[in-house]
Amino acid sequence: MTALFGIFPVPETAQRERLVEQVLLADRLGLDLVGIQDHPYQRRFLETWTLLSYLAGRTERIHLFPDVASLPLRSPALLAKAAASLDLLSGGRAELGLGAGAFWEAIGAWDGAVRTPKQSVDALEEAIEIIRRVWAGERGIRFEGEHYRLSGAHGGPEPAHEMGIWLGAYGPRMLRLVGTAADGWVPSLPRLPLADVPARQAAIDAAARAAGRDPAAIVRIANVNGAIVDGEVTGWLNGPVEHWVSELTRLVTELRFDGLVLWPEHDDPLGQTERFATEVVPSVRRAIVA
Repeated sequence: MTALFGIFPVPETAQRERLVEQVLLADRLGLDLVGIQDHPYQRRFLETWTLLSYLAGRTERIHLFPDVASLPLRSPALLAKAAASLDLLSGGRAELGLGAGAFWEAIGAWDGAVRTPKQSVDALEEAIEIIRRVWAGERGIRFEGEHYRLSGAHGGPEPAHEMGIWLGAYGPRMLRLVGTAADGWVPSLPRLPLADVPARQAAIDAAARAAGRDPAAIVRIANVNGAIVDGEVTGWLNGPVEHWVSELTRLVTELRFDGLVLWPEHDDPLGQTERFATEVVPSVRRAIVA
């Protein structure tokens, strides 16, 4: 059993130099993933795709993905082209995290589509089909959906590798969509309580099997937030290295996550990233093997 580990830096404009340094550190220390949240309406944040592109040009081995892209503010066809372009330019180091939308008032203020829960999942299902057709380099794409339409569009470029579509999903329909049409699941913990994870995993598996897909082929990546601090444990993922190793090992071996992405709840994200990469991750890897 192997697992992926990464970081989830906050894209604050005022801390952009520290953010870049944090990602470069993660790259040097051998972490696998960088996820960047996508909230264009947040005035304090850098634009996600611009940031991902810049980071791809500054790093050498780490993989990058939006965690997750806000579909109501991004055309799926152009999103597909942007993701494929980033994958080609980075040498196959990009994945596409995708979300149905949240913070609808803010989305509406930016002239995005404000949707009901049903409409948001319907739109996401349409978007996945469009993205895959663009990635396939299909010519003359015609698509007549409720939310999106293409009239003879030419797809391409094709990504450098078989890119994954990883959904940020919590509700029943979204989880079924993960199983039937997506390549990965990206929840945040403990926004999703740990006690609820097994049922969500089972729902994805059942949907995949019903669609004739192998559930094991669906990547499950969890965003986790906390602080690596010496001394007593003061909460879930707030405590010393040993506590982190025990909890993260459980997430992989018992709750079936293939990857874990750290969002430090700490005023020293560089120090947290270094401790995570040098003290926590190697011990978790050894525990998984054992």
